[in-house]
Amino acid sequence: MTDPKTDPYAHGLTVLRDTDRDRYLACLLAPPEKRGALAALYAFHAEIARVRDVVREALPGEIRLQWWRDVLEGTAEGDASANPLAVGLMACVREHRLPVAVLTDMTEARIFDVYNDPMESRAALEGYAGETASALIQLASLILDPQGAPKSAEAAGHAGVAQTVAGLLLMLPIHRRRGQVYLPADLLAATGLTPEALLAGDDRAAAARAIEAFVGLGREHFAKAKRVGGVAPANRPAFLPVALVPHILDAAEKAGADCLERSLVPAQWRRQWWMWRAARRGPF
Repeated sequence: MTDPKTDPYAHGLTVLRDTDRDRYLACLLAPPEKRGALAALYAFHAEIARVRDVVREALPGEIRLQWWRDVLEGTAEGDASANPLAVGLMACVREHRLPVAVLTDMTEARIFDVYNDPMESRAALEGYAGETASALIQLASLILDPQGAPKSAEAAGHAGVAQTVAGLLLMLPIHRRRGQVYLPADLLAATGLTPEALLAGDDRAAAARAIEAFVGLGREHFAKAKRVGGVAPANRPAFLPVALVPHILDAAEKAGADCLERSLVPAQWRRQWWMWRAARRGPF
């Protein structure tokens, strides 16, 4: 068994298995020598992505996110070495020369999650996705194949937006219960809804139109990522979770307004099959 005192990555995979099962599988499908660093990166992302799940008020959420920014910038109060996730993350940053600014921007973007402000526009959503999901794909590419990573940057940008759309559709029932609206306000307006009306869920016909339009946005970016390409075989593991996107979008379109109440999360065995196939054939 590995020792966290000598292996800074020992804790990452264990945590990731419970916090992000899809990226845990992506790590297992990556080359063995890359798994630890990928797990450290993904475990950090899972930690900041679930802040709203573990705090009830916005201020404690902002404090948790600020602590991670301080860790990245080397100004954290207390002993960050006591947190094995922080130790693994910083080891990953040093070993693979990851840009700290991208990680701090990712953390900053997650402040949106701790409040109930509606997503203002499609451009705002694309910016949020770019600093979270897209950035994560590109950082993982830097770990896997730093020389080839720039070639897949544009594909990562579009793939991250498509992945964010799919993820938000899966989370829609939870977000409604919390009073959060991630569907862009301009998209809702075009389909005859307001953020408040979406939360109420009374106009199911308009809600179905909004879901259809949101699915269309995800498909648009997925198609662009596929068209751009540039994903070398060595960087495929960074894109493996994106293989779930078209299946989730299809299910959401079929479910329509039922997405407001019903979970669309595919069975674990299906997700594993889609990702395993993508590891062999490519993500698009």
